[in-house]
Amino acid sequence: MRLIVTQEYKDFLTEIINNIENAKINASQQITAILVELNYRNGKSIIEKQEKYGWGSSVIKQLSYDLNKTYDGLQGYSVSNLQYMRQFYLEYKDNPILLSLALHVPWTHNIIIVQKIKDLKEREYYLKAVRQTGWNKNVLINQMKANAYDYHLKHPKLNNYNETLPEHLSEQANENLKSVYNLDFLGITKPILERQMENLLVEKVRNLLIELGYGFAFIGNQYKIELGGETFFIDLLFYHRKLNCLVAIELKTGKFESEYISKLNLYLEILDETVREPHENPAIGIILCAEKNNLIVEYSLRLASKPIGVAQYELAKELPEQFKNKLPTIDELKHKLIDNE
Repeated sequence: MRLIVTQEYKDFLTEIINNIENAKINASQQITAILVELNYRNGKSIIEKQEKYGWGSSVIKQLSYDLNKTYDGLQGYSVSNLQYMRQFYLEYKDNPILLSLALHVPWTHNIIIVQKIKDLKEREYYLKAVRQTGWNKNVLINQMKANAYDYHLKHPKLNNYNETLPEHLSEQANENLKSVYNLDFLGITKPILERQMENLLVEKVRNLLIELGYGFAFIGNQYKIELGGETFFIDLLFYHRKLNCLVAIELKTGKFESEYISKLNLYLEILDETVREPHENPAIGIILCAEKNNLIVEYSLRLASKPIGVAQYELAKELPEQFKNKLPTIDELKHKLIDNE
């Protein structure tokens, strides 16, 4: 068989692969909506029959037993899950807007949100976040523990995506950029050099990808680009599957400075001209800094021609004095685990 290796064929292959992957995603989303809607209707039926016939909680136990006998116990009809269906209906029967969001979120995530989040605005935030970013269960729980919703209120997103990207792409890019990134998985409690932080992030790239959100694929650190005989290095370079573009991240361990924008704007221009493939969208930049003045950021972004976002990162909180030397270190825990094997 004669192989076709032209650029046109490579673009065609990429197009077909994207079609297949998008179809898989759409099918998965439709299945999720069908299953969650089924649980909503089951919860509605349980409540209606309890009210009509005066049945108590014992009917749920009986229903669980009979359903598990019918479906070999494999369809999620435990007593607790049937009770969750009942609660899910009560929570959303008078709130069609939140229900429409919840239908596109996996059932396990829905239960976590219903159980832990009572404020409706906060619940809406987490439902949207799960749908848009693809958080798994553990990431959702960690985001709640880190008070992601409070950060969302206190730290508005700052970027120029609306001015530099097409409307459909700017919306997606804005959804996938946070205003604050939690880097406490690095175990850093005080400022360090940017290269040290970069090396730690590369070592723990899996945790970094989880914090960045769904769709990020790591390409490399200190990624070399060239222009006019000069060499530049991008701190971290990613590819975002959903946005179909390169994402350049610059790490700044101090306060945001306006000159960071022009530097990253140049990097994005070089990426678009020398690295970006014809079928890809324009590269996007993110500046991660320890702190920022929102007004300075807003004015600085007006000077950029490329899509750039500025976000803040949070480091681990240092252990309170009263607990220091009273809890085992990671190394001590490791030794204890080894001794007990």
